[in-house]
Amino acid sequence: MLAETVPDSAGVVLVPAFSGLGAPYWDMYARGSILGLTRGTTKAHIARAALEGIAYQVYDLVSLMQDEANCKITKLKVDGGASVSRFMMQFQADILKCDVDRAKERETTSQGVAYLAGLFCGYWKDMEALRELRHCDTLFTPSMADDKREKLLKNWGKAVSRAAAWEEIDV
Repeated sequence: MLAETVPDSAGVVLVPAFSGLGAPYWDMYARGSILGLTRGTTKAHIARAALEGIAYQVYDLVSLMQDEANCKITKLKVDGGASVSRFMMQFQADILKCDVDRAKERETTSQGVAYLAGLFCGYWKDMEALRELRHCDTLFTPSMADDKREKLLKNWGKAVSRAAAWEEIDV
C-alpha cells in the first residue's frame, strides 16, 4: 500500500472536508485541504495523510460522543472498506488511545439488515445472540507515545482551522 511506503506523512495533513465539516464543527463552508506540502512531499505522503485524515475525523466524533455521554470508549469495533488498511486501523488505535477491533467479516451492511430481519421475525431471540456472531479478525492496540499523539492532534486542529469557513457566504 502506497501510504505504508513512508514512515510518516512528513507534516502533510489532509482535511477531507469535501462537502463541509460535520460534527463537531458543523461548518458547511469548510473545504477539503492539503496543508504542510514541501518540495520533498511525495504522493505517498499525501496518501498517508488521506488515511490519517479519516482517522482524525473519527477521533473528533468519538471525542464528542465521549464528552456528551460523559463516558470513556475503550474499544472501537470496525468493519467496512477502510478497515482493510492495517496502517489506518493501527493509526486509529493510536490516535484514539483505545483498542480497535476489526471484524473478520469486512462488509457488514447487508449482514446487518439480515440480522435485524431475523431479530424481528424471531430467528434470533435477542441482541446477545447477534453479538455472538461477530468475530474479531485483528485487535489493534495503541502504541504511540503520548507526546507524538498530542503533536499530531495539534497539527490536525490547526489544519481544520485553516480549512474552516473557506467558502464565502453569499447573503
